[in-house]
Amino acid sequence: MSSSKTNLRSAAADTFAMVVYCFIVGMIIEVFVSGMTFHQSLESRLLSIPVNILIAWPYGVYRDAFIRTASRISTNFLAKNLGDLLAYVSFQSPVYAAILWAVGADWGQITTAVMSNAIISMVMGVAYGYFLEYCRRLFRVVGYI
Repeated sequence: MSSSKTNLRSAAADTFAMVVYCFIVGMIIEVFVSGMTFHQSLESRLLSIPVNILIAWPYGVYRDAFIRTASRISTNFLAKNLGDLLAYVSFQSPVYAAILWAVGADWGQITTAVMSNAIISMVMGVAYGYFLEYCRRLFRVVGYI
């Protein structure tokens, strides 16, 4: 398979994973944790789709670098999970704050949502990593390995 086809499939897998995962998890956090209305959250989630399409593959590359570094330190699955967690929080938090600001969330809601997201990312970022790897297998592409 040519490199451009592999890159396209990798980008498609990463994009699919990010759009689906962030839509569902983001809405749950925004409505049930941050106190945003369903309408605000729906606007946020719809705005996040094109943003997620733009950042999905760069995030996948960014995440893979964290995982490679973590695997050099230790082959333990905890190192991989820590890499997932750090990559997710450090990449997604500024993007998420900008989306919430763009849809009119107030600073209290933005702060609560981003901080909740960062705390929940202790599980969410790792869960996203596993979901991303699953989507990559569906699209028959490899990640950091």
